[in-house]
Amino acid sequence: MRYMLYFVIVMTAMSCKDTKPADNAPIIDASQTEVDNLQVDNSSDLSAISTKTFREFKVLDSKYINIDELWKPFNEELDSFSEEDYSALERLILEQNIPTLQNHIREGRLSYEALTKFYLYRIRQFDRENELSLNAVIALNANVIIEAKQKDRDFNNNKTLHPIFGMPILLKDNINAKSMPTTAGALALKNNTTGDAFIVNQLKSKGALILGKANLSEWAYFFCGDCPSGYSAIGGQTLNPYGRKTIDTGGSSSGSGVAVAANFCVAAIGSETAGSILSPASQNSVVGLKPTVGLVSRSGIIPISSTLDTAGPITKNVTDNAIVLDAIYGKDVNDAKAINNELKRPYFKALHDAGFNGERFGVFESLLENKLYSDAVAILKQKGATIIEIKALDIELPEFIRLLNLDMKADLVSYFETYGNVEAKYKSIEDIIAFNKRDSLNAMPYGQQLFYGISKDSSSNSEFLTLKKTLKANGKRFFDQPMNTHNLDAILSINNYHAAEAAVAEYPAITVPMGYTETGEPEGLTFVGMRLNEKQLLEWAYVYEQASKMRNMPKNYN
Repeated sequence: MRYMLYFVIVMTAMSCKDTKPADNAPIIDASQTEVDNLQVDNSSDLSAISTKTFREFKVLDSKYINIDELWKPFNEELDSFSEEDYSALERLILEQNIPTLQNHIREGRLSYEALTKFYLYRIRQFDRENELSLNAVIALNANVIIEAKQKDRDFNNNKTLHPIFGMPILLKDNINAKSMPTTAGALALKNNTTGDAFIVNQLKSKGALILGKANLSEWAYFFCGDCPSGYSAIGGQTLNPYGRKTIDTGGSSSGSGVAVAANFCVAAIGSETAGSILSPASQNSVVGLKPTVGLVSRSGIIPISSTLDTAGPITKNVTDNAIVLDAIYGKDVNDAKAINNELKRPYFKALHDAGFNGERFGVFESLLENKLYSDAVAILKQKGATIIEIKALDIELPEFIRLLNLDMKADLVSYFETYGNVEAKYKSIEDIIAFNKRDSLNAMPYGQQLFYGISKDSSSNSEFLTLKKTLKANGKRFFDQPMNTHNLDAILSINNYHAAEAAVAEYPAITVPMGYTETGEPEGLTFVGMRLNEKQLLEWAYVYEQASKMRNMPKNYN
């Protein structure tokens, strides 16, 4: 299953033009034929939520982000931050990992305020309304410079506790943060102001700076069914810095992957249902970790599936990925799948001492035709890994889409009731569908086919339970059978090729830059491990990263 789905969500918090139609406005539904012709697909066909052939975009720039209002809180501070200031900081910041940045600060060559201004300067220079624009950032925290100055004062008073202290982080815009609306890219949620999600509290408690929100594939790519990766009504079309209109961004954490690749932040948080971190990370030559479901809290994150959803870090390197995972990890009593994994922490310790001691990795015979993959396998073998060639089992994931339909139908209502803005008054998927019909050309230019599917789908409790058990058993068998047969430590894949199987198995996976195709498209080597193997996955990924050093910064953004 080469091009598995990829979901995630991001946010927006800028003063935008209010395009809400009047109460008596006529309903203009450009996609009414969707309803008439839609057959709810309960099969294992995942084409509606998979990577599409690259084509022209119906919409490029956001109609709802007011650039003047977005930058108004920062104008005075950035007026005194010159091109010379920016240039002087480039060598200290671009492509550097968190320990290096913290070392620069300890040595007095950098401050948290300067670091924050540097990223804001880059976002203003590259992200919107110019020939290099990427449309990766959907909102900015208006107080982030003030907060960065406070971090400098805290640092001088020896109040730093964690490596992520003072590091500017972008959140996918499906993650609640009280300083900005949480929109999932949807016009219906333009004013969804909330409190902080559990993982945002985790970041703040360790001193991280919330820089802003990242664009995403709207509703974490479980909405339109026939739209490009990285599009949302609020954020516009996210573009890939390695090929702005020629290379897919991956989804749904598109803005998170692009922003990290373009050095708009130290790191970003994405979310994944089945490939939404692995896909944009691999497509943008960065590192993305999809944790074991339940290791990282989902409370306060706009959901697709309480069965499969998880948040996770997207970073330029494995070291930062481990640091961010350590910062967001924590048992959340309000998350029914929460896992306490204290014995595995801290995730960033001892990475530098990591190495292979005969670890056994399964590699798919059919993928060895890919030269980047075969080269990566050769590097691992050189470093001491044992490589076992395996054939992918022919195992289906029946009614995968039904699982997502049935979960989202209930889970989105639960989000609105527990974590959403009470003034929104949405009670169901049908409420969102009705809102979108009011101004379909702006709210859903690619339609809302998958939402219609959610609305039409239903099942008994026992039928739904059986469906989930079957999918989980099939996903686990896909990995467990070869791992048990050959005594494997992990299985190696490419990009998000086996993200759906890992999703239903609830297993962790990490993707690391593996190089670039002849057309310049990034690809990632993906390690899939057993439940709660994040620490080992990070160590193995680190060994490969350090031996291969395949990431190159996108050339037009350095």
